[in-house]
Amino acid sequence: MKHSVLSLEEYFIRTGFYDLLPLATEIAENLRFSQEEMSEAVCKVYDKFYRYPPTRNRTAWFGLVFKEKLFEARGDLLSLQSQK
Repeated sequence: MKHSVLSLEEYFIRTGFYDLLPLATEIAENLRFSQEEMSEAVCKVYDKFYRYPPTRNRTAWFGLVFKEKLFEARGDLLSLQSQK
């Protein structure tokens, strides 16, 4: 997925996590992450979802994985910026 074309809402729709956008927004705001980081993180969550789907509570799984992926997204985006 390309990041510059889609809105944050569209990323959540396309990844199938639109219903969890309010939770994701709350998590990201509490941890002070940007929308760009959220977009990158939800793509990473999507990838993990198809390799290791939740077996019980999808919402709890999403919350844990999304937090983890927010930090990965920040690292990836910082790495890209430093290479420019």
